[in-house]
Amino acid sequence: MSDRRIWALFVLLVLGGCIQIDLLSVHRGLQETTISGEGPDKVLLIDISGTLTTITPDGLFPEPSLPARLKQELTKAAADDHIKALVLRINTPGGTVTSSDILYHELLEFKEKRQVPIIASIMDIGASGGYYVAMAADQIFAHPSTITGSIGVIMLTMNSQGLLEKVGIQPEAIVSGPKKSMGSPFRPMNEEEREIFQDVIDRLYVRFLTVVEQGRPKLDKAQIRTLADGRIYTADVAKAEGLIDEIGYLDEAIERAQEHAQITDAKVVTYTRSKGTDHTIYSQFSSPQIGELGFPPMNAKTLLNVVSGGAPQMMYMWLP
Repeated sequence: MSDRRIWALFVLLVLGGCIQIDLLSVHRGLQETTISGEGPDKVLLIDISGTLTTITPDGLFPEPSLPARLKQELTKAAADDHIKALVLRINTPGGTVTSSDILYHELLEFKEKRQVPIIASIMDIGASGGYYVAMAADQIFAHPSTITGSIGVIMLTMNSQGLLEKVGIQPEAIVSGPKKSMGSPFRPMNEEEREIFQDVIDRLYVRFLTVVEQGRPKLDKAQIRTLADGRIYTADVAKAEGLIDEIGYLDEAIERAQEHAQITDAKVVTYTRSKGTDHTIYSQFSSPQIGELGFPPMNAKTLLNVVSGGAPQMMYMWLP
């Protein structure tokens, strides 16, 4: 029997129910995967990549959102006394304010609970919310070609009134108060509404500055505010300004984590939901969440998600 006929017979048996395959079983629970090294002590490598959001990724298999996945991984790590250090592999332009803050909070909670060193290693990009998350680390490495910074807040909305008028559509909203529809994509924003949004942006900006002050104690408030005008920095400039600690590769960050943990013979491990894959420190450990060059894939659907169907959303994100 030819290979094609064997494959066709197999498909018919599966569709007919004679053979049952649990496609979701590979995603049940976290499995520890050893990437390199040996010995009882472990350095856990955690991947923080793509747009930071609480939205569940699309795909054939159910995957948790990034904050949910991080919570699961930290919970598992907290119960393992052999985990002696964490390395965060960061590759993100940021995301929503709340998602960035959740990731930062969960890392601080873990550090307080376990008292183990956390080293951040920024890859292509660790901007805005990505840099915010890195503030939970004890030390920050950046790849020589890293882009980081973009400290600040951006609010995305749109005004589609002109487009709707061209196609003869006239939206109407019945509201309980004059500010209830502020930020609507169906009309221009007035000055009073803009001032209200600006106040919200300013308050979230102050929170970002506070997080940076706590994460970079050697920088004074005036320095941080000067650096936090939204601009991006290359790794060498970021190091010169005190925004990062070292320029180095991921393996160097892992070595530094072992030094901080005062261990020598340690395994580098990660948590995965897939089986049968040989991993390295550069492998993608979960469902794809990041596009080429570290930027999230930005298409019409992504933009609609970002603005939640038209509603403004506050972002710690570099979004030129």
